[in-house]
Amino acid sequence: MRLRIGIVGDFLQAHQPDVLCLQEIKCQNDQFPLTAFHELGYEHCAVHGQKGYHGVATVSKHPLQEIASTDYVSMGDTRHVECLIDTKRGPVRVHNFYVPAGGDEADPKKNPKFDHKLKFIDEMKSLTSATDNVPNILVGDLNIAPLETDVWSHKQLLKVVSHTPIETDGLIDVMQKGGWTDLIRQHIPPEEKIYTWWSYRSKDWSAADKGRRLDHVWSAPELAEQLTDLMVLREARGWVKPSDHVPVMATFGF
Repeated sequence: MRLRIGIVGDFLQAHQPDVLCLQEIKCQNDQFPLTAFHELGYEHCAVHGQKGYHGVATVSKHPLQEIASTDYVSMGDTRHVECLIDTKRGPVRVHNFYVPAGGDEADPKKNPKFDHKLKFIDEMKSLTSATDNVPNILVGDLNIAPLETDVWSHKQLLKVVSHTPIETDGLIDVMQKGGWTDLIRQHIPPEEKIYTWWSYRSKDWSAADKGRRLDHVWSAPELAEQLTDLMVLREARGWVKPSDHVPVMATFGF
């Protein structure tokens, strides 16, 4: 986060979202660049950081209330923060997630990181799209591409972590059990390929276009009805010193 505050600032000035959710900030709370966000008009921040690893943060132009975090799988990692935001349609709760990547080997018996990921997803199945009659939004780097059109080659990635059946089935189960709507696929038909991540290992990421849709925006059905636009900012992958993930922007007509 500290290394990329410049391009994040440029993004905020260009697009002016009301709320920005960040994952893998890799800094402790007192190291988060609060001053830079305040100067950009984002005076309200919910930061849940960790030294060198993980970490999530939600910054907003509007006050954030009831800030909380859940320690999924009781690992002590900072992978979730939630908060309540007042909007013109009433309060909305936003869950911001960084799901474990899961390592390289898709075998929970041989790979503790993959076992951790599967347990994390299993615990997410208790999340519902409404809490105490307040509709929820769930966003983040979920590190799973659930549909065949969410990856550059379904056949070649079936045994690759992020697109194995046990992961994709698990994430779809989280969505269905919680009554969530996948806003990207509401706006962009499931038949159409769409990616939000391209590996650093590719010399020419754009020409190769071997991407995956690892970043997601879900909501309660009543909020999905008010979605007016959804944009995946592919061009951001080509910025100077970019993240391997690009911004996903959902717009609601509240």
